[in-house]
Amino acid sequence: MPRIPLAPDFAAFSSAGQELARLHLEYESLDEWPLDWIETPGVPLSYRVEKLKLSKDKTALAINPSLTLAGIPPETFRYRLGNRSALEWVIDQYQVNEDKRSGIRSDPNRADDPEYITRLAGQVVRVSIETVRIVENLPAFDRQTISAVSCATSKAIGSIDACRQVALAVSVPDNRWDQAAV
Repeated sequence: MPRIPLAPDFAAFSSAGQELARLHLEYESLDEWPLDWIETPGVPLSYRVEKLKLSKDKTALAINPSLTLAGIPPETFRYRLGNRSALEWVIDQYQVNEDKRSGIRSDPNRADDPEYITRLAGQVVRVSIETVRIVENLPAFDRQTISAVSCATSKAIGSIDACRQVALAVSVPDNRWDQAAV
């Protein structure tokens, strides 16, 4: 049976977990991050999205030719979903596309809520920034304890290589991986 270390300040981790759960489950009811709405002069305002485009410096998001959201904080991109940020995931997923073989058209725009995708972008920025803030404010945790427990778990399931990878990931000297008790 794997051993899970207890955090020295369990209450802080518990509180952070509750706040993270609230943020991530209730993201659609959160206030948007206060981004600057830049409307293009001479172009009628529209919220319709064909394809979102992030600026090269990642500080602005073009919703369409008439509207750009600017002032995206760099911290937004520190919260990652695999190999990309949550905002980059939204940019990738929320676009109009058509399957070449079937001709089926996928349109994420909502007729009953035209501002949905624009609002979602601001809410995802808020969730990302708040998540980074919460995680960075967690109390320090003994990384060697994590390594030892992870190695014990890896040994229990027969994966010594996984144990070495954990040791490297947490910067524990490689010779410590075999000292973990099972």
